[in-house]
Amino acid sequence: MNRQKLIALLAAACLAASLAAAPAPGPAIPAAEETAKQALEKSPRHGEYVDIPLTDGAKPIRTWLVYPERKDKAPVVIVIHEIFGLSDWIRAVADQLAAEGFIAVAPDLLSGMGPGGGGTESVSSRDDVVALVRGLTPEVVRARLDAVRGHALKLPAAKARSATVGFCWGGSASFAYAAAQPGLDAAVVYYGASPDTSALARIKAPVLGLYGGDDARVTATVPGAETEMKKLGKSFDAHTYEGAGHGFLRQQEGREGANLKAAREAWRETIAFLKKHAG
Repeated sequence: MNRQKLIALLAAACLAASLAAAPAPGPAIPAAEETAKQALEKSPRHGEYVDIPLTDGAKPIRTWLVYPERKDKAPVVIVIHEIFGLSDWIRAVADQLAAEGFIAVAPDLLSGMGPGGGGTESVSSRDDVVALVRGLTPEVVRARLDAVRGHALKLPAAKARSATVGFCWGGSASFAYAAAQPGLDAAVVYYGASPDTSALARIKAPVLGLYGGDDARVTATVPGAETEMKKLGKSFDAHTYEGAGHGFLRQQEGREGANLKAAREAWRETIAFLKKHAG
């Protein structure tokens, strides 16, 4: 064998070995905040706003609903917004969940609470949105999520499986809703604080927690929840991503690549978890 052929064979062997060792590509992640609107405009999926009625006579919940493109019925995933309310970014997250085969519903939990009875879109500043979201009581949040879940599960294209995915304030709400709603099949928590340990005993659904390593305000609440959930024999799978900050899925370009790396790994975990437990 001549030298050129030997070099070619060694190069081919090295390439094959590197491809075999490389991790399989994960699912496409949601758009970052800066490109969310453009991603929605280009999406081939059917998304629409629907008004979901409340039994207490309050104004309906304005909800972004996105359908997947599939032949059979799909599980429902409720996307719980950040403390910044229902945004283009949250709607883009819902769209990406639909791309993975889920019926995604993203309610504006501020519906009827803004100026003139509006929701997030009626509030003039982000600070004012934050103040309104902070004023939502656990009872109001649960009632609204129950209404959204009930409506979505009755859709002709839905099957009787449901999960939540929440971010920041919505991550805390996702964890809390797992304790409040025994019919939930799975809950995903993105950088949201854990509930009091007394609430964890009521959780039936498996919980996935995804956290930034440089987000001590939130991550400080995780070890206690892990210990208590293990003690109770409940499923809580927590992942902390080194160097990532709070809000890494939305702010993907931050922290010298750590946020983007965390976003890719966390989203892969999210889709695998939802397909396993709710799909």
